[in-house]
Amino acid sequence: MSGILDGKRVLITGVLMESSIAFHTAKVAQEQGAEVILTAFPRPTLTERIAKKLPKPAKVIELDVTDDEHLARVEGIVREELGGLDGVVHSIGFAPQDALGGNFLHTPFESVSTAMHVSAFSLKSLTMACLPLMGNGGSVVGLTFDAQFAWPQYDWMGPAKAALEATSRYLARDLGERDIRCNLISAGPLGSMAAKSIPGFGDLAKVWDERSPLAWDMSDPEPAGRGVVALLSDFFPKTTGEIVHVDGGVHIMGA
Repeated sequence: MSGILDGKRVLITGVLMESSIAFHTAKVAQEQGAEVILTAFPRPTLTERIAKKLPKPAKVIELDVTDDEHLARVEGIVREELGGLDGVVHSIGFAPQDALGGNFLHTPFESVSTAMHVSAFSLKSLTMACLPLMGNGGSVVGLTFDAQFAWPQYDWMGPAKAALEATSRYLARDLGERDIRCNLISAGPLGSMAAKSIPGFGDLAKVWDERSPLAWDMSDPEPAGRGVVALLSDFFPKTTGEIVHVDGGVHIMGA
């Protein structure tokens, strides 16, 4: 039985834990027929260990998306391993601790700059590093947490995600002529490493328990991973610059 990613070659960032959306994206992508290559930073050995739990082996390459030398060598490594790419998954976000947890009014610009560079600008830099590998078009998919709202404790990651969402739209505008789509999945809160690094993030579970039309399970990243795989596939050939919510429907709720 064929899968929706048969013959696709996909680079996936952010596989840090078995509970990460990126891990489940890689798992579902392989199950749907894709060849997958993973990137890791700062501990490739951690990702290599987690990758052993995937259905098939996947090469892991070290990649700091804020390092121009790292970005420059992506093309050669991936071309040797896969020959090219059909999809790229951006699952990267980071903010220093003083940019989170209720410190919004007192966060120094240096910390804000780090959050923006790693969490938003890197979508552009990663995409450009992979662009020569996507000669026949393709799909770039990133992960956001609904930046329409100001969330408790989320602080400067909120503006960083807003910048990520805007960056995705501009990439969609400029890469459309190359037949490359750029979309985002806006996932509900999950018990990932990224979430655990945000003080009080678990409190958001109460919002989803009370307001989600569909039951939301913070311990299940697979629905978000399936959303990413769907956008990597050819089933959305004319969809770009979009944000698809995989949040149980919380984003539609008013009072």
